[in-house]
Amino acid sequence: MINLLNYQRILSELKPFNAQLVAVSKTKPVEAIKELQSHGQHVFGENYVQELLEKAMKVDGVEWHFIGHLQTNKVKNILPVTKLIHGVDSLKLLVEINKQAQKQNIMAHCLLQIYIATEDTKFGLSFEEADEFFNGSLLPDLKNITIKGFMGMASNTEDNDLIRTEFKTLRQFYDKHKSHGLDTLSMGMTSDYMIALNEGSTMIRIGSAIFGSRS
Repeated sequence: MINLLNYQRILSELKPFNAQLVAVSKTKPVEAIKELQSHGQHVFGENYVQELLEKAMKVDGVEWHFIGHLQTNKVKNILPVTKLIHGVDSLKLLVEINKQAQKQNIMAHCLLQIYIATEDTKFGLSFEEADEFFNGSLLPDLKNITIKGFMGMASNTEDNDLIRTEFKTLRQFYDKHKSHGLDTLSMGMTSDYMIALNEGSTMIRIGSAIFGSRS
């Protein structure tokens, strides 16, 4: 059900970089998650709110990350079970997360999704919007949010030089704002994670290499 050899290989590749693996389990059955969990994996990423909530009720001892596009009306549902929200792609969403976290008396840990790709199908803040956020008046008002770092998705291309440039640019932006207490740079998926690691990623999101392709 899982590709254990690939999983172990990826873990060994991560060691020199001291990076963390998020096993992307979207559309995969609970049995596959539990199987991987039995081999020591405890951090899993889900893209869909309802699927995350259903799996969270069935699997104990898991650190859940929400890595999909989050709608504001679903924020209140995922906060109780989500350790880290990767794809905060607008200030409007950030404000809503803070509002719902205040109501639930919890601290929400978030990554700002930065738009680094060349295609229009990706979401995210521009570098300029993120700069304005860190330098503006909104950040101090978000009492129930901790910005842990950034998430970025490179262009869907076979041009490794372009991918490397996009990751490098995000790493430089991360370094620029590290004084704000940032410690997480989530970039790199099955097709490009080695490039991401070499460009400074601290967290990669791997699905198909471990669980197999999605039907």
